Amino acid sequence: MSSTSFLWQCTDRTIPLGKHACIMGILNTTPDSFSDGGKFGTLSHALDRALEMEAEGAQIIDIGGESSRPGAEPVSLNEELQRTIPLIEKIHSHSKVAISIDTTKAEVARQALEAGAQIVNDISALEGDSNMAEVIAEFSAGVVLMHKRGTAKTMQNNPTYNEVVSEVASYLKDRIVVAENAGIQRAQIVLDPGIGFGKTTAHNLELLRHLSQFADFSLPLLLGASRKNFIGELTGRKKPEERKAGSLAVALWARSRGAHILRVHDVIDTCEACTLLDTLLGGDYLCFRN
Repeated sequence: MSSTSFLWQCTDRTIPLGKHACIMGILNTTPDSFSDGGKFGTLSHALDRALEMEAEGAQIIDIGGESSRPGAEPVSLNEELQRTIPLIEKIHSHSKVAISIDTTKAEVARQALEAGAQIVNDISALEGDSNMAEVIAEFSAGVVLMHKRGTAKTMQNNPTYNEVVSEVASYLKDRIVVAENAGIQRAQIVLDPGIGFGKTTAHNLELLRHLSQFADFSLPLLLGASRKNFIGELTGRKKPEERKAGSLAVALWARSRGAHILRVHDVIDTCEACTLLDTLLGGDYLCFRN
């Protein structure tokens, strides 16, 4: 299955989605993120990693200053700002890569967009802060609306669904309406089914098997499954950094089922794998380094 093409409106730029997999590199500036917590806590290390991911083929760098791993504690507004805004300013001054801020706080989003970000990746789908939609509409920023159940502390406490695919789809449909009513244009919106956020391994697999159903929204789809626990459960890999092979398998599956954006830790490997997949699916000779 090939992806439908879109032009994603993200402040002063549009990002083409469809023909090539769009790779979003994960850059967490937190000490407690599940996979790379503490690795990029200094500004210089984080900037080096951002530029490295860009060189590896990432078209978007997603910067997070608050961990959303199961059981994580929330952080203050000031702490999240200190972890993210100086880095966004540095990346913006050293690179032309698109910058995404992974936050549920409207003030963090505002300052990130003022510092040079173009995208707000909101795992609460505008529910975490009543001012978030207004900020996104004001800047005409790209926005990722994601499904989750509960908070980071509670979301994996026996999550249950009657029919996970239809319930996730219904939730996203409602959040699209909220976004549009707040002045966010449809061309700004990307959807994320929220793999691993308030879902068991069985739920994650069901969503992945029926990913193509989300094409009914006629909006781009982001998939973030990189190194997550369900991959470890299926492969026996307890350490997140040992889940590269499983992560690549899920990324390729998602891409073949219509996902436009893949949010990943292992940028160069995912770029190369998707270049081969997109070439085989599309029949064109592609090269992500050109």
